[in-house]
Amino acid sequence: MNRPGPLWAAAGTGIQVGAAMVATRYVVDAAGPGSLGFLRYLIGLVCLVPALWLRPWRTIAPRDLVPIGLLGIGQFAALMVLLNYSLQHIPGARASLLFSTFPLMTMILSARLGRERFTPAKVGGSLLTFVGVAIALGGAAMAAQPQHGSVWLGTLAALGSALCGAVCSIFYGPYVARYSALHVTAFAMFVAVLALASVAASEGFFLTWPHFSGSDIAAIVFIGVSSGIGFFLWVYALGNAPPTLVTIFLGLGPVTAALGGTLLLGEPLPVAALLGLACVLAGLWWALKPGAQAD
Repeated sequence: MNRPGPLWAAAGTGIQVGAAMVATRYVVDAAGPGSLGFLRYLIGLVCLVPALWLRPWRTIAPRDLVPIGLLGIGQFAALMVLLNYSLQHIPGARASLLFSTFPLMTMILSARLGRERFTPAKVGGSLLTFVGVAIALGGAAMAAQPQHGSVWLGTLAALGSALCGAVCSIFYGPYVARYSALHVTAFAMFVAVLALASVAASEGFFLTWPHFSGSDIAAIVFIGVSSGIGFFLWVYALGNAPPTLVTIFLGLGPVTAALGGTLLLGEPLPVAALLGLACVLAGLWWALKPGAQAD
């Protein structure tokens, strides 16, 4: 990579995902998962409006509207529904660990489709970041299964969520090159909001307005604004860097969530989180070190 900008954008997205996890844990009981997702991306879409207003619009060709819309639905609506469904059946730490296979799935699919090739640095870096997430989550990922729910359904849903994200991540690039990250982001997010609106409606969101406290509203606004910025950075990174190198930065998410939970929610800071962070950073260094892509 000659340009560090896309990788900094990917790093920002990884940290944003972790920060949003912390805020979501704080407010998740105030609204259903679909309703919270709808508010999250509606606010994020609104945040993009000023940038769209200031920048000349690039008309998206009719033939590209459906695939870009499907990417938005897959990357955010379907991914979120599957991940939330998994949380109904398995512990959150275990779902996070399964979801952290995202970069490995992206690397394998991208190589199979001829978009990238395997290198020792990519393989080693992806595996090391996964190990880092596993260490950070510690024994919580293997915690005893609750009496209700199906461990198999929860596992399949979490892996399906990661697979959904991996597939979508591979196919953003050509559309970003054709139209720009901002325009692709805005349209994909718009379609995702429409899809999540139907889920929110099924939860009764539009019939009875949830009772949000001031702190709940602040958390939701933070999640929405950061998601709008994070979604743009994510699409920009995918349009300008190999998908495997972009998705590997998601390893920062669970570690950021663990550290943020300690700083903001008063949760204990396990030593495993610091060891996990060290492994994640080592994995990123391995994948991105000079000359690694030529291995």
